[in-house]
Amino acid sequence: MSALPSTTTLCGGGPAPVVRTRALRVVAEAEALPRVVGAGLRVPTTAGEVAYANLDHAASTPALQTVKDAVDRALETYSSVHRGAGYASRLTSAWYEQARDEVARFVGAREGDEVVFTRTTTDSWSVLANALPSRAVVFVFGSEHHSTLLPWGRSRTVRLPIPQGTDDALDLLDEALAEHPGKHRLVVLTAASNVTGEVWPVERFARLAHEHGARIAVDAAQLSAHRRIDLAAWDADWVAFSGHKTYAPFGTGVLAGRRDWLDAGAPYLPGGGATASVTETGTVWATGAARHEGGSPNVVGAIALAAACATIERHREAIEAHEEDLLERLRGGLEAVPGVDVLSLFGDDHDRVGVVAFTVTGFDPSLVSQVLSVEHGIGVRDGKFCAHLLVDELLEDPWGERPETAVRASVGLGSTAEGVERLVAAVAGLVAEGPSRTWTRTAAGWTVEGTDPRDVEVERPW
Repeated sequence: MSALPSTTTLCGGGPAPVVRTRALRVVAEAEALPRVVGAGLRVPTTAGEVAYANLDHAASTPALQTVKDAVDRALETYSSVHRGAGYASRLTSAWYEQARDEVARFVGAREGDEVVFTRTTTDSWSVLANALPSRAVVFVFGSEHHSTLLPWGRSRTVRLPIPQGTDDALDLLDEALAEHPGKHRLVVLTAASNVTGEVWPVERFARLAHEHGARIAVDAAQLSAHRRIDLAAWDADWVAFSGHKTYAPFGTGVLAGRRDWLDAGAPYLPGGGATASVTETGTVWATGAARHEGGSPNVVGAIALAAACATIERHREAIEAHEEDLLERLRGGLEAVPGVDVLSLFGDDHDRVGVVAFTVTGFDPSLVSQVLSVEHGIGVRDGKFCAHLLVDELLEDPWGERPETAVRASVGLGSTAEGVERLVAAVAGLVAEGPSRTWTRTAAGWTVEGTDPRDVEVERPW
């Protein structure tokens, strides 16, 4: 696990002592569940202003209040990282490294594991792909999110079929690893599906990969806000996740795990901070996280993510109970509505986090999402959710009666029981009576007759 260094290398200078501060901490909330920013948001609808029902957490989670508090405090002394002798720079540098340690604890990092701050999960996989040894072969299921499916390059990727169950997936992986021997092989696997919410038994896949002498990288983007990440318990080699799906703002991601391939690979962003020395005869690149964090890092984003991780850990039991209740209401309510089909890959009884994708017979999914927003103040998402192969498989229909996309509702700390029940009632009402307003499909999408209530002038935040 990364530790707060006793020295910090300055660009163009020698080592300087780092200011010692107390570990980054955020005061625990008094209530059982941590508060989110914007919880009181009200939105315009055709029926008037209503409380916003945030059921789009799978795309992005709202920021926690503790995260906002940490960012506000950090901005008071915000300065350059690892490059200055001034007090503000030294303090900011110390907080940045303490944030790294907080994240290391959050993912269950082992001694010697590295935590690299990136921009997103997509960026994390690009960092790892850039560091893969020559002739490495990557194994990935077709059911993966595009960020996990695509960055490795077609020539060295073995794409496995979409499995029909976890045992089927293990058999497919076992066969593929046996058919493609090699010194450097990497299995890339999701921890929880961003389409169905189904949780994959990571430990079983890690054990199988290691039996074949391969390594495993786990996409925890859809798991991080809901369940514990544990590199050590999983016996996984790497894990990646994003701040914007973990109750922190956009722009921060993490790649954590074994450092040997990362230290041997070419720097992801060559430049200042990634170098140990530069002379007329050549460049010596840094090792450790700095090797892949070239340029001035997103220190505020790192502090925000650390605050989110610390808060989630303090409230984990309450968060999981809250989401379990909401998910039961959501799935049970939708499944009781005639014509609603809830999508599943591994079966209705499989363990899952709070993500539900569904279709409504006779209604285009994009119309459903627009009706929910404009007429009921509910935020969901429609489409293929950057997992086209999986959605195509789940919606495959030889008679051409099913839509080509789906609606996705997803719960979290910004969701309430009232919001879930409003969604279920709205879908039931749509099935029984249709939309309450007249809708027309145009080249730009569905439009409501008259003025869209969401088209209001709102003063810019700057």
